Amino acid sequence: MLDSSIVATSLYTIGQEFKETQSINWVALAYSLAYLSCAVLFARISDVIGRKWAFLASYVIFIAFSLGCGFAQSLQQLIACRALQGIGGSGLYSTTMIVFPELTPDHQKKHIASVVGLVIAVSGVLGPVLGGILTDYASWRWVFWINGPIGLVSIVIFWLTWPKEKYLPHLERRAWKEVDFLGSFLLIAASVLIVFPFQSAGENGDTWSQAIFIAPLILGIFCICALFAWEYYIDTRWQGKLAAAIPLVLLRNHVYSFATLATICMGFPYMMSVYAFPIYFQVVNGKSPLQAGLMLLPMLGGTAIGTTIGGAVNGKNNRMFETFVAACILMIIGCASETTASGTFGTDPKILGLLTFIGFGFGMSASASTMLANIESPVREHASAQGIIAQVRILGGSIGIAASSAILGVKKRTQLPGIVSPQQLANLAAVGPTLSPDQLGAIRRVYTDALRVDMIVCCGVLALGIVFSLGVYRRNRLSPMEQSRKRIIEERERKRRLAEVKADANVLVGQI
Repeated sequence: MLDSSIVATSLYTIGQEFKETQSINWVALAYSLAYLSCAVLFARISDVIGRKWAFLASYVIFIAFSLGCGFAQSLQQLIACRALQGIGGSGLYSTTMIVFPELTPDHQKKHIASVVGLVIAVSGVLGPVLGGILTDYASWRWVFWINGPIGLVSIVIFWLTWPKEKYLPHLERRAWKEVDFLGSFLLIAASVLIVFPFQSAGENGDTWSQAIFIAPLILGIFCICALFAWEYYIDTRWQGKLAAAIPLVLLRNHVYSFATLATICMGFPYMMSVYAFPIYFQVVNGKSPLQAGLMLLPMLGGTAIGTTIGGAVNGKNNRMFETFVAACILMIIGCASETTASGTFGTDPKILGLLTFIGFGFGMSASASTMLANIESPVREHASAQGIIAQVRILGGSIGIAASSAILGVKKRTQLPGIVSPQQLANLAAVGPTLSPDQLGAIRRVYTDALRVDMIVCCGVLALGIVFSLGVYRRNRLSPMEQSRKRIIEERERKRRLAEVKADANVLVGQI
């Protein structure tokens, strides 16, 4: 969680150093795409090797390539290391969201969301502050190197405090041959191919009608269709013997399915805001990386509070439906209000205050979706249910980042030709003092207009999120604890029937 916000405040500085501001969003996207692509796969791998080893393997990958990011000598090297770092990050997040409900006693599960909220609060406050301090007073490279000592301490603590085997819940281990590698590959391919053309459109001009945009998008849609066709085939052919990447038993549950779609819609504006606003603060408001990071605190603080409140509201009673609808409405209020950004040099206090609504709504949805994934999925599919929620949230965010990049690219190409050269834009921090007031004013207008369009698009996506949230409604709702007990009873019954089938088969073999 720290890594998400600490890097956001340093992107502009990194782009200036490598003189490639057009491609700088790939530092965020490379991480996000790898993160979203591997969350479900890591969840399935944890079913095979165990939660402990899946977590440790994820952390080693994350730390190793965090250090690699810090030593990168070109933007391309940095992007490559960020992608590999994202693989480790996806494993960390999805495994943690599986471990929490499995290791927590039933009477304490209502506090899980509060614990998550505390983590988000601490990382949300430390991230932009540390990112700004390190970038301003040391080097942006320390934004990545800092994961080394933090990660080492975390690994040691995790190793020393992991419970003994007798205290762990009894879970059915899967074999490697049961992992749905083809489904995971199709999921990864679909995620990358759908996001790539939008980011490419932001960098390379008007490509909307060209093959570089159309071909990956069509291929990505084909991969999605192939994925669901494959999942349907293994569901009917092997009937649970293969650990599907996207289990159809989850999609048949309308509450889980609509919550997943709503989560995509709410991840879109949140991640877009995390990466778009720090750049806006630096270019338009003239802030340093540290100041830009500090200006994100209202949104990140709102996220932490929203996560805690979302967990508390749903601790004893199932109010998932109301939480999802309220979260979307709060985020729409925040995004719609942000369209009034003036673009003047200096701080606009209302912009900071309105960011709180975006963070608060996202926090409520994050805690609710985490709890919902646990109580709405069969015990055997807890890992994949949490992995899918984590994956689609980042998928929405990745599309949001790519859309923001595309919008800004269009604005630059239509409003700045003849006013500011591409070379000046690529090295804005260095040449800024030499630009005329008219040039600086034009640049500020472009970034402000782009942010305004960003927020309008977010409102449209969130309106769709409200529609999806309506599908989360269920009559005769059980409390989260009652729903969890029901899932446990269902799993015991499944195992009993399976044992009876095996016993009958053994008897038949003996008779033969």
